[in-house]
Amino acid sequence: MFRNLTRALHQIQREPLQKQLQKIGIIGVPFSRGQKKFGVECGPKAIRDAGLVRELREISDDINIKDFGDVTYEAKPAKIKPRNMLGYDDVVACNHRLSEKVFEILADDRLCITLGGDHAIGIGSVDGHVRQRENIAIVWVDAHADLNTNTSSLSGNVHGMPLALLAEEFAGMWPYLPNMDWQVPRVSTRNIAYIGLRSVDDFEKDMIARYNITAFGMRDVDKHGIHDVINMALEAIDPKADRSIHLSFDIDALNPLEAPSTGTSVPGGLALREGIHIVEEVHKTRRLGVLDLVEVNPRIGNKEQVQDTVNAAIEIIKAACGNFR
Repeated sequence: MFRNLTRALHQIQREPLQKQLQKIGIIGVPFSRGQKKFGVECGPKAIRDAGLVRELREISDDINIKDFGDVTYEAKPAKIKPRNMLGYDDVVACNHRLSEKVFEILADDRLCITLGGDHAIGIGSVDGHVRQRENIAIVWVDAHADLNTNTSSLSGNVHGMPLALLAEEFAGMWPYLPNMDWQVPRVSTRNIAYIGLRSVDDFEKDMIARYNITAFGMRDVDKHGIHDVINMALEAIDPKADRSIHLSFDIDALNPLEAPSTGTSVPGGLALREGIHIVEEVHKTRRLGVLDLVEVNPRIGNKEQVQDTVNAAIEIIKAACGNFR
């Protein structure tokens, strides 16, 4: 009897798991007003034109892809704008519309892939995710912490502020934000993890320390290895393994030698294979809800550099959709 049971178990292990249809929704966000460099608004088109949908369909026959096009919006000028927030009216209007689209895509039980655009779009992307799924965890893969407020920022670039707008603990640090009543901070800093940090402002360092935010800089990646880093991050922000995961991937997290066409590159970043491994590990949880791929700027660098950056972005996206090396 024991031999028969063992043989049966071995047979089950050898048989392939029943395939499940994976539904994917793509939304482009050709947005550049959250910072000062033009060109990042061309990122979604460049990624699509390089064959994103074709590449995703080659992963498996069991993938259903729907491209929802690009976010469009009409900015409503605020009578009194908060100081030191570049492109404020556009940031508010675009993110409001994006939040609605992300909510719609998730409600259709699809993995939502947002193609940026600058990282200010993380405001609307996370907002739509948390409204639809409520209990979420955020993995923020980036060279920068994006944790400034309008009073701490030295540049006024809103693409350096999204997490400060989204975190519950930062709610009291902001003035009234006109036309932005739709956005309520709903994510605790306990549910946020950084990977790839190497250019962090003093204010951001203080906030990371004050709130004990899970943060792995490049020194940590070198020390522990990327496999342990991503799994330690997930354990910290999703200890019960029950949260929908929001993976926000800024292409400048990668080493500029592999992804040079981005607006705020910083030397010494993740290798592309490390970036892909992060996404593979998140995909394996089966709880990835949204992937943001942001800050690809086709107007920076020569043709070969742009191609390398776009190809890197596509490899990251493929990993989120189940393409294992």
